[in-house]
Amino acid sequence: MISIKQFLPRSLLGRSLLIIVTPLVLLQVVSAIIFFESHWDKVSLRLARSVAGDTASLIELLRQKTPADQKSQYLELWESYKSITARMKKGEILSNTPSKGSGLMEDVLNRALRESIRQPFRIDSETMPRYVIVQVQLSSGVLELIVSRKRLFSSTTYVFVLWMIGTSLILFGVATIFMRNQVKPIRRLAIAADNFGKGRDVTQFKPEGAREVRQAAAAFLAMRERIMRQISQRTDMLSGVSHDLRTPLTRMKLQLAMLKQVDGIKELSGDIEDMEHMLEGYLAFARGEGAEASRPANVSTVLNEVVAQARRKSSAVDLHTEGDLIVPLRPQAFKRCVTNLIDNAIRYASHVSVRAGTRGDAIEITVDDDGPGIPVDQREEVFQSFYRIDNSRNPETGGVGLGLTIARDVIRSHGGDITLSESPLGGLRARVRLPL
Repeated sequence: MISIKQFLPRSLLGRSLLIIVTPLVLLQVVSAIIFFESHWDKVSLRLARSVAGDTASLIELLRQKTPADQKSQYLELWESYKSITARMKKGEILSNTPSKGSGLMEDVLNRALRESIRQPFRIDSETMPRYVIVQVQLSSGVLELIVSRKRLFSSTTYVFVLWMIGTSLILFGVATIFMRNQVKPIRRLAIAADNFGKGRDVTQFKPEGAREVRQAAAAFLAMRERIMRQISQRTDMLSGVSHDLRTPLTRMKLQLAMLKQVDGIKELSGDIEDMEHMLEGYLAFARGEGAEASRPANVSTVLNEVVAQARRKSSAVDLHTEGDLIVPLRPQAFKRCVTNLIDNAIRYASHVSVRAGTRGDAIEITVDDDGPGIPVDQREEVFQSFYRIDNSRNPETGGVGLGLTIARDVIRSHGGDITLSESPLGGLRARVRLPL
């Protein structure tokens, strides 16, 4: 089913101009119709009746029993004072061919002649571009009148139409400039909100424009401050707690090292190491939400650094990037994200392939491995904090369940996302999309 919404402009500027232009066009159409009916029709009829009256007067004079030379004077007078070239074709008979030319002027002239004269006549408006030929059958022959179109046509209609179109275009141009200036603050607000969602700097943004737009901009800035303050407080709290817990754990490790071999010492040492491992994960998560500034960086360079570090650990990692991939990001946080994904693939696979390139309006990075993969029904759950797949991951080599959480948190803070799917290598594919 066709909806009128399909034909409406998508942008605010287009819809605003439509609201302005539609009444203007309707007003012009109504004005043109009224002008046409009240002016053009009446003026054209009056002009046509003037010509028809002059024609009838000349016919009446020619009917009188006057000398031939006096009738010739009548024809000369009509050409001199009435701009009508008249000539008498004696003995001729008016042809039965229909009149040449059709239009409002011809119709009005035809009606006026029928009202003024009773003889057969014929109108020809095509033979001579600037003149209209009127032929009237008289008893002595055919009276041919050549009338200038200026006597039958009023240029005020064209002047009126030109003025309407000209003023409409001027008003439309003024409205476009005005509405564009009104829409600019809304576009700036949208860009600022998009940049903030991508973790980019929005410190240069300030409220401007109409009162309602300023209110929306002020609300956005207040929301931004509340979100940044909440993130900072949570990060500081998590970082502080993690640092505070490392001190007693260190003392516990020293005391256990000084104790003799007794039952349970080995298990207790393992528990402390697990706790330290967990604290390192908490700190990494806290650093991922830190206040690192966003700046243009080369994704290919970061990937080369991470892959080179993995290869130094004797890991088989294949890397292919499509040239320089420049995008605003927080380099350290992004490097930590990619490191988590590649280390996670290396831990459970023998071969890892990393690809990066531009896809549409985003940079896409894929990390493929030939490991055991992740069941489809758990590919979203693994992004939850502290979630581990015990059946498919080795608990002795696995982390604390924060690696993928940190990775997705970092990418989403840049306005992108991470999804998991089946890899062509048979294992897991992690797909990262970063908006340009």
